[in-house]
Amino acid sequence: MQDSNPMPVPRPRGLRRREFLEAGALSAAGLLAAGAARADDGGPRVRRYRPLGRTGMEISDISFGSSRMRDSEAVRYAYERGVNYFDSAEGYQRGGSETAIGEALHDVRDRVFLTSKTKAAADATRTEMMEALEGSLRRLRTDYVDVYFNHAVNDVARMANPEWAEFTELAKKQGKIRFRGLSGHAGQLVPCIEYGLDNGLLDVILAAYNFGQDPAFHQRFLTTFDFIALQPALPKVLERAHAEGVGVVAMKTLMGARANDMRPWEREGGTFAQAAFRWVLSNPNVDALVISMNDAQLIDEYLGASGASQVSRRDMELLGRYAAKNGAGYCQQGCARCDGVCPAGVAIADVLRTRMYDVDYGDRAFARDEYAQLEAKASPCLACDGTPCATACPNGIPIPLQTREAARNLG
Repeated sequence: MQDSNPMPVPRPRGLRRREFLEAGALSAAGLLAAGAARADDGGPRVRRYRPLGRTGMEISDISFGSSRMRDSEAVRYAYERGVNYFDSAEGYQRGGSETAIGEALHDVRDRVFLTSKTKAAADATRTEMMEALEGSLRRLRTDYVDVYFNHAVNDVARMANPEWAEFTELAKKQGKIRFRGLSGHAGQLVPCIEYGLDNGLLDVILAAYNFGQDPAFHQRFLTTFDFIALQPALPKVLERAHAEGVGVVAMKTLMGARANDMRPWEREGGTFAQAAFRWVLSNPNVDALVISMNDAQLIDEYLGASGASQVSRRDMELLGRYAAKNGAGYCQQGCARCDGVCPAGVAIADVLRTRMYDVDYGDRAFARDEYAQLEAKASPCLACDGTPCATACPNGIPIPLQTREAARNLG
């Protein structure tokens, strides 16, 4: 397959900075010229590459998320459309996502940026972390990843584990990773990011961020909706990260991903997903976003928002309609109001997140995989009358009904 992507070229290990810059300029120029011809097919493609903090990488503003994907053809199609940043994790599809990415991109490894993640616990050892990394490298068919994340961090102790810092420094020296970071979407995300920034542990952040987390948005469109500001410090900490040269990539950008709810109000070039992406990309402190791309149709739709730097009136109307329709039934990342209310210790927010994958995303297999990884599952809810958590959600989500549903369908 002919390769003509107009994208920046990753720096091979061992190449001096001047050599890399000179080679990159020449290679990028050739790629741009070759890519211009293929862009004449008129199909959607990446229109903008953004610097990822101080890493020196320039990545597609809308990039490839693989949490629910194991199709190498989708990966290659995204690459052919100009996507050059591919986000993965050892746990996605039980390693199947990394395998698909490795199969699709091993022959163009020097033209793409690959990431992976591991859930390094507060008591994990360097040996365990290195074993996880090497497993990912085998599946990705590469000898290094560009960014390696501590995955789904919601406990400062995981970032404070000295083994994580020592492991990532060793892996950098060995050339197995280029940069390190954290990913997160739960209630303690801000303290975890702050700790990482304070202690020089972050080159890149992957954080849940969408229009549903903006109080001003809700006040403008939903005058009757009692919106509670979630993680009010998140915008400020992302601003700090950006100012310090830490790359910021957004995920969970669709506020629950009930995209089909909006089809009757959409039009070509103005889908709900595209509006949500434009909202995220309009924030100067966000470098790019990743979104699960499962097939060519979705890739084409999503890349229709590439190159955006502002939100239109039509976009805001779509987002407002979506929030009004789904806001009260959406378990919002970072709320944490239900933490600790269950006497049996059920991790309510995590259970509701897995239910979202099942009901809203329509991906029961992925939901079951995610549910299986929870330490505090919802089985106690089946024998509970629901009183302890019935009124815990500020948005009125019927927690007992939904946790029981998750226990029955995913357990």
